[in-house]
Formats: sequence, C-alpha cells, structure tokens
Amino acid sequence: MPVKRVDKTPMPQRDPGLRAHDFLEVNEGYDLQRAMFEAERCLRCQDAVCVEGCPVRIPIPEFIHAIAAGDIAKAASILRDANPLPAICGRVCPQESQCEERCHLSGRFTPAAIGHLERFVADWEREQPACEAAQRPWRDEKIAVVGSGPAGLVCAGQLADMGYSVTVYEALHAAGGVLRYGIPEFRLPNAVLDWEIEVLKQRGVEIVTNVIVGKTIALDDLLEKMGFAAIFIGTGAGLPKFLGIPGENLNGVYSANEFLTRINLMRAYDFPTADTPMKAGKRVAVIGAGNTAMDTVRSALRMGAEQGLIVYRRSETEMTARLEEYHHAIEEGVEFHWLTNPIEVLGNDDGWVTGLKCQVMELGEPDESGRARPVPVAGSEFVLPVDTVVLSIGTTPNPLLLSSTTGLETDRWGCLVADETDGRTTRARIYAGGDVVTGAATVILAAGAGKNAAAAIHRDLAAARQTAAG
Repeated sequence: MPVKRVDKTPMPQRDPGLRAHDFLEVNEGYDLQRAMFEAERCLRCQDAVCVEGCPVRIPIPEFIHAIAAGDIAKAASILRDANPLPAICGRVCPQESQCEERCHLSGRFTPAAIGHLERFVADWEREQPACEAAQRPWRDEKIAVVGSGPAGLVCAGQLADMGYSVTVYEALHAAGGVLRYGIPEFRLPNAVLDWEIEVLKQRGVEIVTNVIVGKTIALDDLLEKMGFAAIFIGTGAGLPKFLGIPGENLNGVYSANEFLTRINLMRAYDFPTADTPMKAGKRVAVIGAGNTAMDTVRSALRMGAEQGLIVYRRSETEMTARLEEYHHAIEEGVEFHWLTNPIEVLGNDDGWVTGLKCQVMELGEPDESGRARPVPVAGSEFVLPVDTVVLSIGTTPNPLLLSSTTGLETDRWGCLVADETDGRTTRARIYAGGDVVTGAATVILAAGAGKNAAAAIHRDLAAARQTAAG
C-alpha cells in the first residue's frame, strides 16, 4: 500500500533574483500531476471542519476528491457554484489561518494545500473555451450593487445565479475595487481578474464604471427613481490612515493606497507608455507589517528602489501579513526593522524626504487587539536614511456615500452598521458587507459577506413576493 506524503506539495515559484525586478506572477501554479498528488493527501474526513473555516463555505472535500479522480471539470463546477471568484481567492486568501488551519492533517503533518488546489482548478477552467451565450435573468426584481470589490462581485454573482437582474456601479474606470488597485500583478495578474469579471458578465451581471453613487447618483434614487428592489453596498475601506507625526506632508510621503493605485490601476510600472509616473526613490521605508505593506515594499523594489525597508513597532510575531508573503519579501531582499516606531519624517529645505526618525520599542502587556503593546525605550531615537516613506497602517471607509445618505447608521470608526450574518443595515432594502462594515480585512471575508447578503436579499424578496400574492 503506498504511503501518503506528509508534507504539502510545494508551489513552483520564480527565482527571487529575477522576479524582484518585474511584475510577473511569483507563484507558477500546480500542473495536473502535482494537483492530483496533493489531492490524494486529503483524508476524506466525514467531519469536514475545513469547510467551517471557509467564509464562502466551499465544499472542500468534494472538489478535492474530484481532482484526485482526474475530473477537473467537476471540481470547477463545485468551486464555481460556491465561490464566483476562485482564481482570485486561490491566490490571495489566507488559507493557512482559515480552511487549512482546521485540516485534520495539520495535527501531525502539514495541511492539505486547499488554496493551491483551488487556484489550479480555476486556472484550468480559465483555459477552457468560453461560453458564448450569456445567462439572462428570469425574475422581475432588479438589484443594485455599489462597489465592484470582492464583496460586491460575489454578491452580484450569487444574485445573478438566482435569476435577478444585477447592476454593479463602480466609481473607478475599471472594475475590481481593491483587487485591481490594491493587489500587485505579481500576486494577482489583471488578466486573471479580468477573466473572473468576464465570467460574471456571462452569468448576467452588468457592470457600470465611472459612477460615484452618492455623487453621480444618489443612493435614494436607485430605490425611488430607478426601480431597484434592493441595494448592496460593498464600497470597501479606501480612505488611508496617517500617523499624525511631523513631516507627513513632505514630498516623497505616500499612503500605501496611493502608491499601489498609481502602480496597479494607473500602470505606473509601464511609464512612459502609461501616463502615470511614480517616484519610488532609492531607499523606501514602508510603515506597517500587513499584507498591504508587503505588497508595497515589494512593488517599490520592482519600481527600481535599491533598498526596501519594513518599519514596524511590534515584533515579527505580531505582524499580520501572510507568512508566504513575508517569506517572499525576505527572498527578494526586503529589510525588516522590528520594534521600531516612526516619530518624525525628516526633510531638506526643498521639501523632500531625507530620513525617518524612529524610536526603539519593547513589548509590554497585550492591548485590546490581543497583541503585545509596544512601549517606547527612553533615549533610543535614531534616524533611518530614506528618501521615500509609505504609510500602510490601515484604512477606513470613504465617508462620501454614507454622509450623503440618510438613515444609514455608522459606528465610531466610520464603518457602516450592518448585521454580520445577513448584511441588513438600518434601512430597509439596503444591505452591506465587506470592509465598509468591518474595516480593512481580507478578500475572502468580504466575499463571504457578499454571499451571505445575497442569500438574505433573496429570502427577503421571496417573502415580499409571497406577501404580495396574498
């Protein structure tokens, strides 16, 4: 009887010395042999607790068993029914802290590579001939979705599959939200995102860009004048936070949002072919240690920076970035300054950044987040010589839509108040989910919120139809 392999099948990757200087994808994906080999590691558990760790509740054992049997078309169908964005989630979701963390294999060995297998199946599906006939809605009600990030796209896809006419309104000139402006090509190629969006269009979703709901169109008009039966708000959290330290207004200081948007959405990496320039500098310090910080510092290297630094006031243990992204950053030459707190951005007489004044920290008791609280060490100030500073310390929802609409309650952080299980807001027929409700979180949590809200919208509209029918 053959012995099962105890460790995950490794993901093929491009050489760090090459990939650190271009925006081609780092992970190369499984081939069929690797995928089937990895799928055989699945224990076929009767109590599939891995599913409980998935915010969109993918039937994980079923799709993995289909791979093991060589039926990739069946695996793709199972995945697509549960999650409208499998090629995206297979690339950027933190599976290691969700589905894979619960895998029974992880008790003694490494868990099944659920994320890698999801990506393999979706990439296989992408290579198949496209369906030319678009799905048409068969229900009378039409639904508006505001925002085309992961929450909005998943909600739209689920509602379209239920037969509703769905229109997604996006403020920018291209759909995708944070998937397009926030995640670099080397982690999520735009070609993959474009394909996922095209699949949604084939399933009946209409996407309208360059429309700012709350300015171009009032939210109330969607309900009262345009005849939408319900609205889902998935506008994300695109308003960056700043530290409030001296020197943040100097030339060469960016928010991670601006830095990544210029590169990803506005194609600064292709300047001057594209119109948007980006001055990355020779020594770039990124403040923060989440996934966005890793994306930013690695993008800076690809934009020509000679050194990329992560500056974080806590230790490696408290960072929130995925371990995979952290290890990729190390391989690409990123420097890490742990227990280092910026207290001032220094500049010259011309107003350009010349350095980052910092203070050494030590860890104290846990704070409200459960992580050790950083405490300043007296007399430990020093200067990092840098010419670019990027702040990646979190985001909040843009207040434009919420402040221009009455009846929508927000919390003290500016997030929209909505039920965490079904997305219902404080106004009837208006639902919400994703970062606009939770603050900045993960793609898959936003996708799960969109899926839950779609189910709630369907239930509520079905109940209204039944009531109207007497």
